[in-house]
Amino acid sequence: MYEKERFDLAESLYKKGITDKATLKAIIKVERHLFVKQGLLNHAYKDSALYLGHGQTISQPYTVAFMTEKLNVKSGDPVLEIGTGSGYQAAILHEMGARVYTIERNFELYQEVSKLFQNMRLHIYPRCGDGTIGWNEFAPYAGIIVTAGSPSVPPSLKSQLAIGGRLVIPIGNMKEQELYILTKTGEDTFETEIAPNFQFVPLIGKEGWKS
Repeated sequence: MYEKERFDLAESLYKKGITDKATLKAIIKVERHLFVKQGLLNHAYKDSALYLGHGQTISQPYTVAFMTEKLNVKSGDPVLEIGTGSGYQAAILHEMGARVYTIERNFELYQEVSKLFQNMRLHIYPRCGDGTIGWNEFAPYAGIIVTAGSPSVPPSLKSQLAIGGRLVIPIGNMKEQELYILTKTGEDTFETEIAPNFQFVPLIGKEGWKS
């Protein structure tokens, strides 16, 4: 179902500059319509963000693909996602062979997505809690991806990143952000790349925005 739409979406993302083959293959394989609300199925493969409820959105496919490409995931990599939301981003990373740990602060969304992962037989590890402090139990991570905008980079996430790993996070105010791509080069040293013009819901928590 929707196979042509997934191919068309991947082709449109390629034309917009997404060139990583593994990312594009995952976009083709993962069924985005399973992660959107029933009433929005006709919009599932449009390159736009969609409302999930609970003040959350499923990110625009271009944004998902861009962040995934920048994360530079390899099969077997432990990856931490902050902000599970619909579960679509986690499913993309899982499809690429990552071992995915994901944190969602909204308990109802966490319950919904946990059930969805089980029904789809995806071996993704969800947790309900404050994503700004990460998940130290399984650190260090080869990649950390944050799907909500933060006023700064949470120190806990920096510390839980493996040397050589990448942290992709939107930084800015509550309405618009720049995407920071940090590569950890030493115990407390990072190389930073910045991409402008992104919009995410706020990252709420101890080391993010205060609720």
